[in-house]
Amino acid sequence: MSEVNASSRRYNSLRRKEQASATRGAVLAAARELFVGDGYRSTTVNAIARRAGVAVDTVYAAIGRKPDLLREVVESAISGTGQAVPAEQRDYVFRVREAKMAREKISIYAHALALIQPRLAPVYVALRDAAGTDRGCAELWEQISNRRAANMRKFIEDLSLTGELRTDRPSAELADAVWSMNGPEYWVLLVDQRGWTPEQFAGWLTDAWCRLLLADGGR
Repeated sequence: MSEVNASSRRYNSLRRKEQASATRGAVLAAARELFVGDGYRSTTVNAIARRAGVAVDTVYAAIGRKPDLLREVVESAISGTGQAVPAEQRDYVFRVREAKMAREKISIYAHALALIQPRLAPVYVALRDAAGTDRGCAELWEQISNRRAANMRKFIEDLSLTGELRTDRPSAELADAVWSMNGPEYWVLLVDQRGWTPEQFAGWLTDAWCRLLLADGGR
């Protein structure tokens, strides 16, 4: 009897976790659609709840208030999962660090961006626009921007270990150059506005960064 009860408890626990995960996913999807389509300021928690098909209290319990929702939408867009994933734990970061040559590292990262930006750029632009009128959004914008800059310093440090990085410019300057080009705004300009394909975008970044960052100009 005890084994049956234990098995039943495990099954019920697993089912609750699956239901909670599904609810969280529905709430995040609804919040993303509304933040991108209607803007942060015009979107209400009530509207998100209606779009997700849940009660308002469920939204609060699953994620939190509207600023929490926007943060989670941004983080999930960056990670490609329902949860925030630190940069050092992302698959493409592992592959960048395992690569031996600088050009390979750059290519891996550029192609990873081409996969990330289609889901991130619309949300990032919504956050940028909201940052102009909402203090919480402005703080989130600054946090993510600074975190991205710090990650680019690590990327440049990793490239320097190959011995191929140019040494005539400060490493902080090189990191800032990459930071300026890996932002969703750059994707929006070239892909959304100029009609570039993701593959074209990735190839351009690879070529441009090799020319800008490597001592031999990527030859």
